This record gives sequence, structure tokens and C-alpha cells, in this order.
Amino acid sequence: MANVEECRAALRGLAARLAEMDPQARDRHTIDRTLDCRVRDLGVVFSARLRNGRLEDIHDHPQEDAGPAQVRFTVNSDDLLALVDGRLSFAGAWATGRMKIEASVMDLLRLRRLL
Repeated sequence: MANVEECRAALRGLAARLAEMDPQARDRHTIDRTLDCRVRDLGVVFSARLRNGRLEDIHDHPQEDAGPAQVRFTVNSDDLLALVDGRLSFAGAWATGRMKIEASVMDLLRLRRLL
């Protein structure tokens, strides 16, 4: 089981990769949403803002302190690390139940293209 710091580092790494994307490619998938990533086995939620193709304002807090978010992911810590480093696909994690997503269909399509 991964720990909170490893999950935080993985999400910051994802944010760095998104920031390095070609600006034109990033602009094609512009979406502005609040995100929550609930890590079941750690009892923590990472909240962030996806704005102009960039993942910003990443912070964590206990699950009971989670506020409203437009997009919610629920995943185990090891699966979060596998998703971020590419060992597990977004679609594969969702299709097999390893990741649960609460979002509109349009948001899902946009996120799939971006991530």
C-alpha cells in the first residue's frame, strides 16, 4: 500500500506532465473543473482544480472534510500510482472497477482525452 506522500508526489508529477504538454494540444482539451481523488485505503482526499489543461491547487484532507467537487475519482493508493505512471490505463481502471468516477459524460470524455 502506498502512503499519502507517495500519492501526493504522484499527483504533483501528473500536474508537471500536464504543464509540459504542447500548449495547442492542451488548449484543445480545455476544461475547468474541481476534482476530488478519494484514496480509499488511506482515508484521504486530494482536491485540485483542473484549469486550462493544468492541474492546480493540489491539497489533501481527511475524507470527512471533503467539499463538493464537479468530478470525483475513488481509487486505492497503489492503483493511483499505477494510473499516474502509466502502468494502469484510465479506461481499464474504470472498466474493471478499480476506479470509480462521478462526473458528467462530457467531463469523462474530456478527461479521457487529456489524461
